[in-house]
Amino acid sequence: MSVCGQILVADDDAAIRTVLSQALSRVGHEVRVTSNASTLWRWVAAGEGDIVITDVVMPDENAFDMLPRIKKARPELPVVVMSAQNTFMTAIRASEAGAYEYLPKPFDLTELLAIVQRALVEPRGRVADRHNDEALENMPLIGRSSAMQDIYRMLARVMQTDLTVMITGESGTGKELVARALHEYGRRRNGPFVAINMAAIPRDLIESELFGHEKGAFTGAQNRSTGRFEQAEGGTLFLDEIGDMPMEAQTRLLRVLQQGEYTTVGGRTPIRTDVRIVAATNKDLRILINQGLFREDLFYRLNVVPMRLPPLRERSEDVPDLVRHFFKLAEREGLQSKRIASGGIDLMKRYSWPGNVRELENFVRRLAALYPQEEITTEIVQQELHSAETPQEHAPGPLPNEDLSISAAVELNLQRYFSSFAGELPPTGLYDRVLAEVEYPLILATMTATRGNQIKAAEILGLNRNTLRKKIRELGVNVYRASK
Repeated sequence: MSVCGQILVADDDAAIRTVLSQALSRVGHEVRVTSNASTLWRWVAAGEGDIVITDVVMPDENAFDMLPRIKKARPELPVVVMSAQNTFMTAIRASEAGAYEYLPKPFDLTELLAIVQRALVEPRGRVADRHNDEALENMPLIGRSSAMQDIYRMLARVMQTDLTVMITGESGTGKELVARALHEYGRRRNGPFVAINMAAIPRDLIESELFGHEKGAFTGAQNRSTGRFEQAEGGTLFLDEIGDMPMEAQTRLLRVLQQGEYTTVGGRTPIRTDVRIVAATNKDLRILINQGLFREDLFYRLNVVPMRLPPLRERSEDVPDLVRHFFKLAEREGLQSKRIASGGIDLMKRYSWPGNVRELENFVRRLAALYPQEEITTEIVQQELHSAETPQEHAPGPLPNEDLSISAAVELNLQRYFSSFAGELPPTGLYDRVLAEVEYPLILATMTATRGNQIKAAEILGLNRNTLRKKIRELGVNVYRASK
């Protein structure tokens, strides 16, 4: 059901004011537009408007400075903030200041209309606690691509909650960095951030590492030891490489998530726990579930807010910003100031970066350390990239045999799957599991190929657009829009 209201629009750009006025009026809204913050504030103070849409940078005042006044005068008035300064900290500042929603410029007009409609029908009075941050100038995440804008906005939405987050992505995409950002800019920032890497701990010690142990609980346990849950009390526990957690520890972790308490290894007294869980993996947990290596019920407990970090090859436009950032870090460590010739940057943007941002950082640091000149030439970049390449790195995610048809590749995969049971048979329900497993990468690959255009993706897949949107929502597929 469509609900219409009075929309107050403030933007210094006349073209944007015209576009928004026409689009909002066309669907029945009353629109008032202005080019300055003072007029907007006068309207708000007079009780006008059901929703405010404003740019951050105005000729007479920054919207972030005006937002606290708006929230104090009219706490239930939704304010949608737009900005061409498409950084992580812009999204966080919008959230911190009490904005209803943040939209990077250029924005999707259809999405903005949907946000306006949602704001009009949602119950009012749900004003979250906001806290001023003293370190906004330190940007923990780098990139202005459309892929990263979706990540920033999702982070801003869940920052002030205790919802469990599951971060997926290839190695080197920055999963721990995102987990730290969730903690350091969230409601638990004053508590500890404790990280544990499941792949780095012997399997028989993981339960002790997580939950602690009592003296004499096992051979070598000469004293009581606190676990990571106890160390993270009141803060955030980051479970990295969760796909490597052994089944026994998975069962205990599930019990903690269900009941909010645990016992130490060798202990009998339940201990209440108050931690936020953020998990991460570079594996497809659905495959591990099908192979009986990961508990399906634990997956759904952890996958409350799924967040897929894009590989660097999907956001190559962020390479220049990342290069500048890593050169600045090298400067702080005493190395000479450097820059890369534009031709070299173009080469780096076309490179596949199988090691993602971590590989790029190491590459930039190597250039800073090995070459004395202030500008790194295109020839040097080409030489270094060539020396770093291996046959597997030329293309992302090649199949074992790139000449295989889809049918043959699936058959080969299923043969390996049946072989993994060493003569036994897999669990029942294989048909539905295989179809579900194929559906996720099929939709993800199509959405990536169309750069987030759902209309084109639906045509390619032969699906109704509403059906595609439903599947995107159900499967947790992140939609990355192309920059306009």
